[in-house]
Amino acid sequence: MDEAQYIQIEGTVAALIYQNAENGYAVLRLNTADGTVTAVGCMPGVNPGESLVLTGGWATHQSYGEQFKAEFAERRMPKGRDAIYSYLASGAIKNVGPAKARDIVERFGDQALEIIENEPEKLSQVRGITAKRAMEVSVSFRRQVGLRRLIDFLSHFGLKPLVAIKLYKTYGDEALAAVKDNPYIMADEQFGADFYEADAVALSLGFDSDCAERVESAVLFELYHNLDNGHTFLPYDKLVAATNQLIDVGHQTVADAVDALCESGFMVREPVAGVDACYLEAFHDAEQFIAQRLLAMSDDPVADTADIGALVSEVEREYGITYARLQYQAVEMAAKSRIMVLTGGPGTGKTTCVRGIIALFDKLRLKTVLCAPTGRAAKRMSELTGREAATIHRLLGAGIGDGDALIFEHDETNPLNTDAVIVDETSMVDITLMRSLLAAMKPGCRLVLVGDADQLPSVGPGNVFSDIIRSEAVGTIVLSEIFRQANESGIVKNAHLINKGTVPDLSEKCADFFFLRRTSQDKSLETIVELCAERLPKNMGIDPSQIQVLSPTRKNRTGTENLNARLQAALNPASQGKKEKAFGEYIFREGDKVMQIRNNYDIIWKSADGFFGGTGVFNGDIGQIREIDFTHETLTVDFEDKLVTYLFEQMTELEPAYALTVHKSQGSEYRAVILAAAAGAQQLLVRSVLYTAVTRARELLIIVGDQGIIETMVHNDKRQRRYSGLRARLMRPL
Repeated sequence: MDEAQYIQIEGTVAALIYQNAENGYAVLRLNTADGTVTAVGCMPGVNPGESLVLTGGWATHQSYGEQFKAEFAERRMPKGRDAIYSYLASGAIKNVGPAKARDIVERFGDQALEIIENEPEKLSQVRGITAKRAMEVSVSFRRQVGLRRLIDFLSHFGLKPLVAIKLYKTYGDEALAAVKDNPYIMADEQFGADFYEADAVALSLGFDSDCAERVESAVLFELYHNLDNGHTFLPYDKLVAATNQLIDVGHQTVADAVDALCESGFMVREPVAGVDACYLEAFHDAEQFIAQRLLAMSDDPVADTADIGALVSEVEREYGITYARLQYQAVEMAAKSRIMVLTGGPGTGKTTCVRGIIALFDKLRLKTVLCAPTGRAAKRMSELTGREAATIHRLLGAGIGDGDALIFEHDETNPLNTDAVIVDETSMVDITLMRSLLAAMKPGCRLVLVGDADQLPSVGPGNVFSDIIRSEAVGTIVLSEIFRQANESGIVKNAHLINKGTVPDLSEKCADFFFLRRTSQDKSLETIVELCAERLPKNMGIDPSQIQVLSPTRKNRTGTENLNARLQAALNPASQGKKEKAFGEYIFREGDKVMQIRNNYDIIWKSADGFFGGTGVFNGDIGQIREIDFTHETLTVDFEDKLVTYLFEQMTELEPAYALTVHKSQGSEYRAVILAAAAGAQQLLVRSVLYTAVTRARELLIIVGDQGIIETMVHNDKRQRRYSGLRARLMRPL
């Protein structure tokens, strides 16, 4: 709803129908001057008897009729004996029920709440309330009042109540004072406000535009913002210039803020590979830790106590194969090294090598675990090797600690009980995840990093896999021979041509690689929808669930946003009895294909039979909406037999997945891929994007669109520079 359309209603809470303690979502009955209405929204801790001024608008619920959807709620404590009694009798305050509420109101009347807050010792005048119980009642009440005041204060600046809840969890009764003392604390990612929101609060409170709190927060904002661009640090000059452009306070003022942040330990500034680098402290630590551990592992060869050659020959006999020269070297290197890298394009035998390494480790009686960055990549690894594989997060026991911070069960103090770790799709591993994995490996544990260095880098900060390879600090086998069976595949052959900068012959007839030329994006769009809805299911027996549409971009007619809307209409149209929920820019419908777009480590999932299965769903996981429940305001998604239930407020974690950006498809493989080739931002029309898209297809690839775009992408090998110091650190002596 547009804020210009907001209206206000005022009333007293008559009854609380539903409330979620975690996120504050409530359904209540409100007595207004015009009658009793149903109101819904984020109103944490609200109780009967309270007066509310709600800002929002009217909406019609398909099951429950007209409701007022509150975007903001201003709360006023109840006034008058009846309202105060309703409030106290509701159980809002610990240790006070209906009987005690009646006694308190009869003794203190309209002053009851003031007595509870400011003179709790007087409560002991009420029969049955001891001095200790009186203080407990007061503490419980003041806690509620503190949260309410914080919510009311922040709501005036347009901040959602959820920000207040998170602040209160950390600061308790001092939360409001802490915010007023330094509003920029809200810009910490754990609280959910951004720099601009915190800045608006600070400036309205009279903070100077060049005050230290504001400038330091702006510097940190620039560093955090650029993590999303893959940078682990920013050059000093760029950081100062970007911050000054953001808040216009002068270069010297920003420079002073950088010095102060370095002095206080929030930042680290040091020369790296000839660059004056500015890091957030955690990412500086991660780079240093990774470099030190990898170099130490590389310098610690395994004692050669077994006849490795004989063991490799045993593996060959058991699998009925003869390794090519580089494959043999890879398996042998894994046996003799603490750490190695195995890389190569499609069809070069990486999976064959990994199977051989696993078999060899078994013969050496090593306990081996397999893992990958995403759930789909882990599942694919399991299918290819016949061994269980987990996401790295699940392997490490990811969870949420104090302040909603990510923590791992396994770390330096509680390492993994394993002798070897094999990681697939390592190009997707960012610097923080690699640090956590290395920290959880006990001394002497082996590490095999597998991936395709020519694919896109990780979504998160760093360029870990490429930096390790280019540093030449770790033993690396680059598989380059395309084996005969793979070479018969148009997908494999053309992927290697693209990687070498050669435009494939798009007119060539291949069983698994097709190009459909279309002269406009509208025609491309119609063709893609027809392929998914009719031609591939009817002519090739490929179910729409096994088809993944990819696009380099979100925008344009053949960007993922428009493709998802059109594909949803064709593959899962609205119908009577099929529930749907409008949320943000999307309409989510039962039966829709959706993707989890951020890691959620503590959400509970159940098995298909309804029993508790575990916790955590991760960025890139794809599932199908099974149920939308308007009674409980929830949506349930089936992630391949993992049933996850989201509150409506958590739907920011989901996006339609009929069409994905190429970046979002990393680590996954699909039976059939349709790639939209159309104009877009230059930084997206590059060779690595095209190569990654092509290599996502297992059996069939269809490119639809403009041949000129394909040619542009093949010839454009420009890679977006990421500021990363890992390669330089690995090239230094230990």
